[in-house]
Amino acid sequence: MTPHLPVAKTTSKIDLVRQNLRVVKQLHPTLSKIELMSLSDLTRALHLSVRQGEISYINGKWYVTHAGLLRVALRHRCCGIRTVLQEPQSDPIAGRWVFKATVYKSPGSKGFVGYGDADPSNVSPMVRGAELRIAETRAVNRALRKAYGIGLCSVEELGAFSSAPRPAAVSSPSNGHSSSNGAGNGQPRLRDQLCLLIRQYNLDANLVKAYAADFCGTQTLSGASRELVASFISHLAAAAKENRDALVCKLNSYAQPTVEARS
Repeated sequence: MTPHLPVAKTTSKIDLVRQNLRVVKQLHPTLSKIELMSLSDLTRALHLSVRQGEISYINGKWYVTHAGLLRVALRHRCCGIRTVLQEPQSDPIAGRWVFKATVYKSPGSKGFVGYGDADPSNVSPMVRGAELRIAETRAVNRALRKAYGIGLCSVEELGAFSSAPRPAAVSSPSNGHSSSNGAGNGQPRLRDQLCLLIRQYNLDANLVKAYAADFCGTQTLSGASRELVASFISHLAAAAKENRDALVCKLNSYAQPTVEARS
């Protein structure tokens, strides 16, 4: 849980209303008086800035952004935000992730809960491979909107406009290899997939890495091609689901002998 947040310094509501109207008229010169009045009301209620990207106008509607919701939380002295990956509902192979976020408005708060999900079908093609981060952001946004009574939908909850700090990198076709941490072809990061499987089935990470290297025919997992790593992850997921005990026995065969055993 994050520590207590400091209070943000803000401009007066009147000045912010004027600033927002001036900026939005430049960005959207055809807005009607009703839409401008709606922006004025939202500005007075939420004290968010169009120029700072805290509120946006998309396809005829106003939306709050993740930055705007964090600004509201900061202003109201939010005590903390906790996020938890919902492993049973997530499917790393399919690129589907589900998060639960809890916003604590005060130290004694029971918390306001929101859930967020993301998969290749409900995120923008521009950010395929970043579904995990988008799911967490959506969960936080929903929890914040519930905690502070914000009726506006957030931009990040819209599939067509979902964004992430950095789009996933696609491996170059010229070398045929890429890091196992990459996220090419619109798929989630292989590291995320492997870590989730390890946590989901309570496997020994070091033994899994040793098994993966042997499966890929390399000395270390980092030396394997992305295609081989992806194949191993699919194999591991199937083996764990079919018979975890047999998989654990297989992993134990990769354990290094202890000093006593060697002697």
